[in-house]
Amino acid sequence: MSAGPSLDGASARSLADDIRGRSDEQLTALVLARPDLARPAPSDLTSLAARAGTRASVQRAIEGLDLGHLQVLEAVVVAGDGAGSGSADELLGGLDVRAQLQRLWDLGLVWRAPEGLYAVRTAPEVLGAHPAGLGPSSVELGARPVPPREIRSLVAEAPESARGVLDRLTWGPPVGVVNRDAPGSEGVRWLLDQRLLHVVTPTVTERARGESETRVLLPREIALLLRGGRLHESVALTAPDAETTDLGVERVDAAAGSEVSDLLALVEEAIELWGPAPPRVLRTGGLAVRDLRRLAESLDVDATRAAWLVETMYGAGLVADDGEVVPVWAPTPVADDWLLEPPGPRWTRLAAAWLTSTRAAHLVGGRLPGSSSPANALSPDLHWPPIRAMRTDVLAELAGLGPGQVPTTESLLARLRWRRPLRNPARLADTMTAVLREAEWLGVTGRGGLSTAGRALVAGEETDRVGAAMALQLPQPVDHVLVQADLTAIAPGPLHGDLAQLMRLTADVESRGGATVHRFTPTSVRRALDAGWTADELLEALRGASRTGLPQPLEYLVRDVARRHGQTRVGGATAYIRSDDESVLESLLVERSLGALRLRRIAPTVLVAFAADPETLLEMMREAGYSPVQERPDGSVVVSVAARRRASVRRADSPPRTLTVDAGYASSLVRGLRAAEEAARTSDGQDRRPALAPTEPAVTVAALRDAAAEHQGVWIGYADMTGRTDRYLFYPTRVEGGRAWGRVADSTTERGFSVYRITGVAELAG
Repeated sequence: MSAGPSLDGASARSLADDIRGRSDEQLTALVLARPDLARPAPSDLTSLAARAGTRASVQRAIEGLDLGHLQVLEAVVVAGDGAGSGSADELLGGLDVRAQLQRLWDLGLVWRAPEGLYAVRTAPEVLGAHPAGLGPSSVELGARPVPPREIRSLVAEAPESARGVLDRLTWGPPVGVVNRDAPGSEGVRWLLDQRLLHVVTPTVTERARGESETRVLLPREIALLLRGGRLHESVALTAPDAETTDLGVERVDAAAGSEVSDLLALVEEAIELWGPAPPRVLRTGGLAVRDLRRLAESLDVDATRAAWLVETMYGAGLVADDGEVVPVWAPTPVADDWLLEPPGPRWTRLAAAWLTSTRAAHLVGGRLPGSSSPANALSPDLHWPPIRAMRTDVLAELAGLGPGQVPTTESLLARLRWRRPLRNPARLADTMTAVLREAEWLGVTGRGGLSTAGRALVAGEETDRVGAAMALQLPQPVDHVLVQADLTAIAPGPLHGDLAQLMRLTADVESRGGATVHRFTPTSVRRALDAGWTADELLEALRGASRTGLPQPLEYLVRDVARRHGQTRVGGATAYIRSDDESVLESLLVERSLGALRLRRIAPTVLVAFAADPETLLEMMREAGYSPVQERPDGSVVVSVAARRRASVRRADSPPRTLTVDAGYASSLVRGLRAAEEAARTSDGQDRRPALAPTEPAVTVAALRDAAAEHQGVWIGYADMTGRTDRYLFYPTRVEGGRAWGRVADSTTERGFSVYRITGVAELAG
């Protein structure tokens, strides 16, 4: 039956015939729209058509449809079922759906027959048993259909209880569960008696359980009549309007630039923290909760942002499992190169990694399906491919708005539901919120609107241009700080490399924002002295970096820490303690927390520890409040510079690399398919396809099922037990259990062929 108005052009007798009749430009567009058809490359156009009709490929294409195209496709499926449903445009209320039908044809989801358009054979399977909330027709249920006039008459005189049942089933789902013996079931019994409802045959499992409830179904033609001939309660061919606020490009870009400044500082600090003290890799993979919490506290961010940060660093290749016997999460050599790059390229690397990543950082701390414990950051469990498509869809919606436009959350959510009705996750609102939050942290958006650099990133522009766009929004690095009398130093912008390293060494970050506040503490000053700085060198470096001079409180702090620093020294015989201040040694001998060291005085200024090495002595004495340093045998001070560990390889599994199908590859593929098609014909135009080029198993099964559904014959090549291959003109009736059943040529006897022995399939010449 006709499925509505046909598109311009010649009609075909099958999907394969339709695809062979397309122009090179149309075939190229098909391959670009459905790249799974091109990998691996099909041998000819027949193989391309067979692959386009497989369930897996059709499902992937249908899941990419928006609600408008999905509703039109459902109308084509229902209109072509042969149940007298009407044409597709009639089912959609007479709306002009030519643009949607053209797009469905471009995607190879419908094909042109002389009677109109038909959906590919596997489309109804993908749409499910109840497309648009409709059940099968009475004919499919094996019952005699009720004439439309009689249906109207019965509905008009139906009792109130029966009318209520029809109202609940009319717009779907068309199946209900009832107990015909329970009170109030008179309406159901009346509908069953009048053949307006049908009993659904129970499954074997239901019969085994002996369930007393009965499933009933509203036939398709009755539901359509009750709907007034409309397939959907409301047709949404276009997306709902977005409710927006105009913040202006300048405000959006300024907010994005501020976030990027914070991001780059956080990544730098994380690399510095994990270099000398990388956290362990869990036995099951991932980062321990305590290590994530420690990082969050050091960076002064919450655990959610810390988890996203390490996941983004991992995606950008800045950290990795080092693959050692006792593995740790360590910065990679790429991180060292990244630290030397300008801010624009550094941001581009992080942004591109986030955009293409299949890892869902927002799931950290939550319980994944099938798991009894919360998910850890950097865990293999966080690989979730739908998140990449979700990011793409969210950013595409933002890119569709004008520069500086910020949508409301509700309208953005409504547009996303319309954009991918079959593909969006169940918790769409939570996932969308996570994507928007991460895009804000990354600077792809600012105050909810897509930034200029974010727009360039989404548009796929060259990385240099994307980085340059973001660099314009970042403050220029400064070469000074403002040291205050309260032992803080304010950095009015991002610091130059050497000054940034000095401030990280001598002070702790207290707050970030437009200006970063660093605080000097005894611990931070001792950290600089441990690295080999003297008090005079440190004060001179800070004096040269400060525009406000050096206040006395800071000089007093540095001098006081330096005076006590190294006053007590640790060495190794096993280990010894030497101090010119004998009172200090007296206090060590009576210190209860150091009792486990078994200290013993061997000279007025020397103690020996029998139960610890020098490193342990240093650590325990510092925990007890002392400030020792380690010395060499010649009496010189050991400068303790923490070794920075680097992971040379990434041991964790990464998603397989997907080969892209671009315009050049698609054009080349189409030219090859066209040449193979022409080479299969003789000079007089006779088809030589029975030569049977080898076909893939999935293509073989799809071609046989198509032939069975269309009652068409095909040529097959079949290898017998000896390996000899014969060709048969085969009329398949069904394909199941790894075998194809049907008759050969003019034989009336059914015969079965093992699918794995079929070497090739080709349609009959037209």
